[in-house]
Amino acid sequence: MDRKNNKPLKKFGQNYLNDKNILNKIINEFNPQPNDNIIEIGPGRGGLTKLLLEKNNYLIVVEIDTRVIDKLHSLSPKLKIINNDFLKTDLNSFCNEKRKIRIIGNIPYNITSPIIFKLIDKHEIISDAVFMVQQEVAKRMTGVKGTKDYGIFSIILKYFCDVSFCFKVSRNVFQPKPNVDSAVVHLRFKTNKEDEIVQRTLIKVVKASFGNRRKMLKNSLSNSIFKNFDFSNCGINLSQRAEDLDIKDFIRLSKFILKNQNA
Repeated sequence: MDRKNNKPLKKFGQNYLNDKNILNKIINEFNPQPNDNIIEIGPGRGGLTKLLLEKNNYLIVVEIDTRVIDKLHSLSPKLKIINNDFLKTDLNSFCNEKRKIRIIGNIPYNITSPIIFKLIDKHEIISDAVFMVQQEVAKRMTGVKGTKDYGIFSIILKYFCDVSFCFKVSRNVFQPKPNVDSAVVHLRFKTNKEDEIVQRTLIKVVKASFGNRRKMLKNSLSNSIFKNFDFSNCGINLSQRAEDLDIKDFIRLSKFILKNQNA
């Protein structure tokens, strides 16, 4: 296919990674095994795909851009191509009773959050994920209490997985060159003891608590979906700000809501 007719499209958030050293570093971090159940998001021209195929016996790629499908088909007969929007793709259809799904990709930066929350929603069937994201987003994903990067993203991710900031990637290795630097992150999903209803409530509570950042918790909650809920005797000091709480506090709030919602 003529590359002139295959230039990166802004509407798909495409920035092709051409640096082989960076591609190899990503593969080394992901460490694919021959029988892994792997899905690559947005393979594009197949730079990462080719390296994955060298390590894995069967690979699934999800690509929305129809222009690169023929190119991808030419890479290997063991490559299964899903020409679809990843956010509309049913991950359950790729479940393997013996092996959880592993996910990798240089994902479109404009839909990073929806992709991450899709994985969180399906965390029970996912082993891990290695993504290229904006560096600032990577910092928010790995933010710790007491820093400006600590917030909705870092708290929810900390509950559902262990997140590692792997390495920074310069904007100069992409075509076209984006306006920001990037970073590779590794998400390793874990099993939590709380019921699914607690987990879903936790997400709502964290989002509501940060609705008015740097405001007292009671003000943020009163301006959220929990505005009519009585938080008296919840055991949390509501004069604190959301960023003063840790994950245990948010779990405690979630359980309090579920216990008293019909009281």
